[in-house]
Amino acid sequence: MTEMRDFAIFTMLLSFAMLAMYRPWLGVLGLAILSYMHPQGYALGFAKHIPVFLILFGVVSLSTVTHYVRTRPSYTLPFDWRLVFLIALWLWFGVSSYFAIFPSGALEKYIDVLKILPPLLLTLLLIDGREKLRYLMITIVVAILIVAVKGGYWAVINGFHDRVYGPPGSPYADNNEFAVVVSMVIPLLFLWLRESKDKLLRMVIMGGILLCYGSVISSWSRGGMLALFVVTLMLLWHSKKKLLAVPFLVIVLAGFFVQLPGNWFERMETLSAVEQDASAQSRLAVWRIGREFVLHHPVTGGGFDAWPALTLSTGGPLDWHSAYVEMATEHGLVGLAIWSLLLFGTLASLTRLGVTAARKGLTWAADYAAMIRASLMAYMVGGLTLGIAYWELPYHLIMIAIVLGEIVTKGIFDKNETGIDQNSSKSG
Repeated sequence: MTEMRDFAIFTMLLSFAMLAMYRPWLGVLGLAILSYMHPQGYALGFAKHIPVFLILFGVVSLSTVTHYVRTRPSYTLPFDWRLVFLIALWLWFGVSSYFAIFPSGALEKYIDVLKILPPLLLTLLLIDGREKLRYLMITIVVAILIVAVKGGYWAVINGFHDRVYGPPGSPYADNNEFAVVVSMVIPLLFLWLRESKDKLLRMVIMGGILLCYGSVISSWSRGGMLALFVVTLMLLWHSKKKLLAVPFLVIVLAGFFVQLPGNWFERMETLSAVEQDASAQSRLAVWRIGREFVLHHPVTGGGFDAWPALTLSTGGPLDWHSAYVEMATEHGLVGLAIWSLLLFGTLASLTRLGVTAARKGLTWAADYAAMIRASLMAYMVGGLTLGIAYWELPYHLIMIAIVLGEIVTKGIFDKNETGIDQNSSKSG
């Protein structure tokens, strides 16, 4: 069984590599699967020691260079303020690492976080039209959905008594983080549902959405439930059939809630009784420590992974339990400002883009802008109580928002809305 699982992962890597050599942009889809489905986390034998993501990234990069030499496509990074802010944020991470409390440890974490950036740039280079963008979005959705459906199915059949966790070794392996990432993918599922015409596929997607809700609920995560609540409000706001959507949602949630054990409701009640919850009190204590440290080190902060030294008085929690506190404490107010402007500015840009797309009659683009915005809002709400500042997915969605803006403003899509990027200036 172990050998078969590892052989399957190796076969997956080989298949993605072959596709990447055929068309570099297909390799970007493979990288998304390895990032979000994280199959390598399930390896138990030889595949556990193979750097599958790094290998595929190297193949995609080599294929991109090869195609450039052979066909001379116009590979150009779009000039967008978010790209400037993203690079500025990563450069500032380097500055804060230099002045860190533990420079050697901070440098190691900085190199690890720095690995997120090159694949994002490949997305900007190679995903250059509507169809490619659509395939990338579907790939991200399917990669997370496979794990979420498995967890949601298990949650339903055992009456939500067991918690649902993410792929082992991934950034969202924990139940709390996994609840947030599943909440983020639900708007993207609705986007896929709107674009699908096949009845059977639509039924499958709707089933996936229901199981995603079940997966989040069975995570027993309070932060995940807050993210799910915000996503649900956004979906209802953008629903074209609100009179049908509201009662349908009530019936579905009622079907879930009648199966929930009493302990689940007791845990959720602590959201309104912070003073009585030990976990919440611990987080508040950590946040106060972070705030006091930022007041004394407002520019550069303490660098990556400063929490062990700063939180000894609390017994040393696992992290800052807030992406905002994490960013401010580790990278100062400068890092927090760049990061916050990148996120909130993208929300504003997506809002304007949705209006522009609607005026041009590009309903699909307006839907993309709305659902990407809902997904980012789920992340930002989840980040209030979870240290998830260095996830790849929100930055990936920001890059997708840049690509979407290029498509809408420059008309880089097939006017007949068929085929793959027939009017694109790039190839491969």
